Amino acid sequence: MRLCICFVLLSIVLYASADNPFSSGIKFVRDAAGGARDMWRAYRDMREANYIGADKYFHARGNYDAARRGPGGAWAAKVISDAREGWQSRVSGRGAEDTRLDQEANEWGRRGGDPNRFRPAGLPSKY
Repeated sequence: MRLCICFVLLSIVLYASADNPFSSGIKFVRDAAGGARDMWRAYRDMREANYIGADKYFHARGNYDAARRGPGGAWAAKVISDAREGWQSRVSGRGAEDTRLDQEANEWGRRGGDPNRFRPAGLPSKY
């Protein structure tokens, strides 16, 4: 996971410096860094909750929070989500269907959909 975050931060710097004027690049980088933190918070909460059936909720919530920051946050959420799903699909043994459903939750959140659509009954209100 740390390697993924390092990759995202390096990509942010390269993207911001190559494709954006300096003034808008700073906001993009700030939003992307905040989006990466949002994704990390959702992942940390998912691990802490350790609640069966809640992973799609945390996928949607992380992407939702990140995307609300703006284009940089949405970009970071997509990069992190795609990297995580690519890695997970190779090592978890859960299969293509689980990856597809995770990506559906990721995209739902990035589009501004309410993450509670995926919230399982009984998940503590802390999350």
